[in-house]
Amino acid sequence: MSTKIESKKVSIKNSTQAVFEFLNDFNNIKALLPTDKISDWESTVDACSFKIQNAAIIPLVKKSTTPHSKIDIVGGEKAPFPFTLDIFINEKGANETEAYLFFEGDINMFLKMMVVKPLTALFDYMADGLKVELEK
Repeated sequence: MSTKIESKKVSIKNSTQAVFEFLNDFNNIKALLPTDKISDWESTVDACSFKIQNAAIIPLVKKSTTPHSKIDIVGGEKAPFPFTLDIFINEKGANETEAYLFFEGDINMFLKMMVVKPLTALFDYMADGLKVELEK
């Protein structure tokens, strides 16, 4: 059964190019995560993995990109279930960008009850973090 989670949409005072370039380097993803809830961080330009507190290791692998508008991510081989995570980047005007994350995962009903709320909170946290990082 497919589970879909969309983060909140954040408005960022920066260009779509700057937002895309930041997200296109997976070494930067760490800056978007709650440092008190993750450990075992590893990253390259095209992949990263981390352990969420009291949960599984989450490996993220860049699948494809559409310059300045979308980054398609898939779960790596050690993911607890198959999933995709797309990051959408939309131009809202001169030097203003809207961004959000869209997750779709194949999660069984038992696991779904436990992970939907924390995943929703994580993706909203990442969206907020993106705004903070790119408006410094």
